[in-house]
Amino acid sequence: MTEVVLKLLFIVLVVAGGMLPLITWIERKQSAVMQDRIGANRADLMGVTLLGLLHPAADVLKLFSKEDVVPEGANRLLHLLAPVIAFVPALLVLAVIPYGGAYRFGDTTLSLVVADVDWGMLFVFAAGSIATYGAVIAGWASNSNWGLLGSMRASAQMISYEVTMGLSLVGMFMVAGSLRLPEIAAFQDQSFRLLGFLLHMGFVEGETLPFHLDLLRLPMWGIFLQPLGFLLFLTCIMAENKRPPFDAPEGESELIAGYHMEYSGMRFGLFYTAEFLEVPVIGAIVATLFLGGWAIPFLSQETIIAFVAGGFGEGFATGLCLVLHVLCFLTKVAILIWLQMALRWTLPRFRYDQVMDLCWKMILPLSILNVFVTGAGILLVEGVIS
Repeated sequence: MTEVVLKLLFIVLVVAGGMLPLITWIERKQSAVMQDRIGANRADLMGVTLLGLLHPAADVLKLFSKEDVVPEGANRLLHLLAPVIAFVPALLVLAVIPYGGAYRFGDTTLSLVVADVDWGMLFVFAAGSIATYGAVIAGWASNSNWGLLGSMRASAQMISYEVTMGLSLVGMFMVAGSLRLPEIAAFQDQSFRLLGFLLHMGFVEGETLPFHLDLLRLPMWGIFLQPLGFLLFLTCIMAENKRPPFDAPEGESELIAGYHMEYSGMRFGLFYTAEFLEVPVIGAIVATLFLGGWAIPFLSQETIIAFVAGGFGEGFATGLCLVLHVLCFLTKVAILIWLQMALRWTLPRFRYDQVMDLCWKMILPLSILNVFVTGAGILLVEGVIS
């Protein structure tokens, strides 16, 4: 029970409580750098601005102080529940994301994941789909034509991209042979010879590759095994978050603010929080599936522990390995956050018809093609090795 509580505290304090305020600061500062501006730097405490880091706190105080308005004719109960339904799924997904591997300290094994379930990725899909209800209910319950149009766009977009998002990962599931996120990440904690096929196909004489060819290795990350799957999944999951360039459900130039147009105060704050919380959540999911999770390239967990244990003992070596793995995972998440922000401030908003055409006419066929190509590749590799 203590272990579960500590893991939950890590999620709430480090991931949700630590990253969430930073995301709003990164959004402002990165866009400012890209546009040759200074960015947010006015909020201060006794004259200290901390490079604009006080602005997230100022945002929270502003939202708490704003009047909570319910439009005339709105369904008060559903109007209240919709922001909660939109926010909770982003928090639930964090329970199945592994921040490190399994580490043995004496007779105790510590696993850095709150819920290590066999259907971990299916839980991500299921929890993420609940957020669709939040957007749909918000627009309908507000008794606003603009809100209703935004909710209809959100439901069509999110449901469509859920289909293609699942198909884009089938290839990775086939390669890793599991739906458990810790197993998928652990599978990537190794490397493969880039030219190993030369040996298996008889192009190189002998039982091993020459030394200079054997050195050409890549981490066995999903981005190298499934490059098309990585691009398709990243596109789909960003579309699920409804951030630019996929923000048609709340397009200011068309729908004013879309499905949350009639929200103010902390009810709007929950929509705001959910959207920004999903940015590191997306980074964590993509890092686990395609960037090796906590794995350090070319340094397996056993290698790190064996190297350090000789001088400092196995317990210290295991603890150091745990810290390094968590830092490596958070670094990958930070890189993916930067990538999402760069795309958000680089690409213009797609028209609504373009968003749907991209899903059904391009990503869906490519996802199905990727499944067949992956299956053929697995059969070919197994046949060559056998």
